[in-house]
Amino acid sequence: MRVAAVTGSRADWGLLLPVLRAIKAHPQLQLMLWVTGSHLEARFGNTVNAIITDGFAVDGRIPLQLTTGDTRDTAHALARAIGGFADHIGEDRPDLMLVLGDRYEIFGAVQAALLAGVPVAHIAGGDISEGAYDDGMRHAISKLSHLHFPTNAEARDRLLQMGEQAERVILSGSPGIDAIVQTPRLSRDQLGAAIDFAFQPRNIAVSFHPATLDYMTPAQQVQSLTDALQQLDPNIGIVLSGSNADTGGDVVNQALQDFAQHRPNSCFVQSLGAQRYYSLIEQVDLLVGNSSSGLYEAPSLHTPTLNIGSRQQGRLHGASVRHCAQDSSAIREAIEQLLANPPQDFTNPYGDGQAAQRIVDALAAIDNPRSLLIKHFHSTGAGVAQATPAPGGPT
Repeated sequence: MRVAAVTGSRADWGLLLPVLRAIKAHPQLQLMLWVTGSHLEARFGNTVNAIITDGFAVDGRIPLQLTTGDTRDTAHALARAIGGFADHIGEDRPDLMLVLGDRYEIFGAVQAALLAGVPVAHIAGGDISEGAYDDGMRHAISKLSHLHFPTNAEARDRLLQMGEQAERVILSGSPGIDAIVQTPRLSRDQLGAAIDFAFQPRNIAVSFHPATLDYMTPAQQVQSLTDALQQLDPNIGIVLSGSNADTGGDVVNQALQDFAQHRPNSCFVQSLGAQRYYSLIEQVDLLVGNSSSGLYEAPSLHTPTLNIGSRQQGRLHGASVRHCAQDSSAIREAIEQLLANPPQDFTNPYGDGQAAQRIVDALAAIDNPRSLLIKHFHSTGAGVAQATPAPGGPT
């Protein structure tokens, strides 16, 4: 079975990597890799090169001419994604498309797949992140998909509430935990040399992105963060990573770069890549921002998270994740409290590090991918007849 996997940014690449390695190693599956989004943009670090370094051939490139100034730019990029993926699907005819997450380039890919009659397997559907338009796209992707791999039981239940058939919703856990287990980490000295940063006795990492549905503008959001960071003890080391290619992302990146240039013991890195990012989170005392990695992956690295604002509102989280308002005083106080009295429970609700194997086993069990195309809305309402599942899908 020819599986076309789509990656649009460093955010999904680190999570997809264990799954794609397992697909490559499986005798019944053939991987095609299509790369799009910020991977192909110089100002986001040309992270397609990291994909090649990880040992993968790039079978298709779908450039989106990204700018992140306003919603019109994002809408035009989405339109280019639909057209670009339509071309590649028409030329390469995969048996199934594999996607992860909730970003607009992924939304474009699955729209093209739907029109072309290519079934879609979706990882990480059913989650909630109420502060960003990604939330709506994630649920739309789920309804356009035919096989689901939610990362937690609450997400699985939401997919069932959305009418997805139970036998097509397979609780896998997050492959991000697999990636943590499989990725060797750099020592503090190695990491410091790699990013040109001198670690201090206490250090924090910052991963912050625009909350695209928030009442505050991206400039106001990042200003509240940098104001809080500026008030911290200057002897605290701060490593800031670049924002995703979202609406307002350029504003956020410029503010973070400006902060790092003027504050001692700070540095800005546009794209760390998986190994350096996991190494950084493991080395620091606290992860600050609004990235899903703070909820998904930081607990498995035994690092507390301060989640700021509305972007991840509603998403499942463990005891090591604390929340605060998008307010400079609240952020500063929460950072100082967590550094002084960090949590001790790092239980991760997103699985056990075996997600990739569950996903690949389910893909390999599909006898006839096209049989997945006919979806039945599963309803538990009184008096509603239950449709018979299509044959040939995974068991």
